[in-house]
Amino acid sequence: MSGRRRGGWVCRGVRWGELGVGLVWGKGGERRERGLGRGLELGFRVVGVRGCLGARGNVCPLGAVIGARSTGGLCAECARLDRAHSVAADTVADDPRTFRVYLAWFGPGMVKVGITAEERGPARLLEQGAVVFCWLGRGPLMAARRTEELLRTALGVPDRIPYARKRAVRSALPPRAERAAEIEELYGRAVALEGWPQSLERVAFTAVDHAGVFGLDGLAPATGVVSELVDGGQVAGRLVAAAGPDLHLATADGGLVVLDTRLMTGWEFIGLEEGDGTETSGGAITVPVRELPGGDVQDVQDGLF
Repeated sequence: MSGRRRGGWVCRGVRWGELGVGLVWGKGGERRERGLGRGLELGFRVVGVRGCLGARGNVCPLGAVIGARSTGGLCAECARLDRAHSVAADTVADDPRTFRVYLAWFGPGMVKVGITAEERGPARLLEQGAVVFCWLGRGPLMAARRTEELLRTALGVPDRIPYARKRAVRSALPPRAERAAEIEELYGRAVALEGWPQSLERVAFTAVDHAGVFGLDGLAPATGVVSELVDGGQVAGRLVAAAGPDLHLATADGGLVVLDTRLMTGWEFIGLEEGDGTETSGGAITVPVRELPGGDVQDVQDGLF
């Protein structure tokens, strides 16, 4: 089947909340969310072309079609508009909310520093797929930014880590106590630094571990990663883990394929069970998949916010 279906539900990515993770769909001004519990059998076919989602709740003025391998979901014009109003941009300096500085751990030697609005709680850490995190401090936006820069410079920790590196270690994580110990050691070095802004309040150490939430305990190594979606292609599998935007799907042929849901945004889908007259492929994945020999692959970096 080809051609764009008009008026269908368009994927807007995943949303992490108190009840777990769900796929968000939009049609006009309507929004729906489908929970993604482990063990769920997923099956859908891609329809038509991939459209820009638009920035800040607005429809894309260009009605642009975007590339299948883009993880941003926006055309260049909407991406500029979105960035201009992002907390990550230096153009936003007067946000009155309280912000928190955090350390996020993804695997041995893989720790990043970042900031997030306090009102969002741990949502940003779940969205990034942080296996463990801890808060460092809380205060005004500019104080949080200065502290983030101080930590990057003094401790040599980055503000982003490529998703390929995150995926490569999820099936071979050290025990929970070792994970907490590594981030606690870095926390101690961070709070002992001089130069923290006076308006940023230090937060006592607590390691929050998301391995259970993500379903990483006993996770097998991934055998492949979906590289792009295509019109008429299908994805099917049983959800065994979800970390950040990544869904780990056990496939009918015994593989374990990672689907980055950022590749789903802007596409329309139909469920395989809808029986639209198109011949299926026995629950197989028929979109392009990049094999992962030894789990060593390259990928683009994730965004900061």
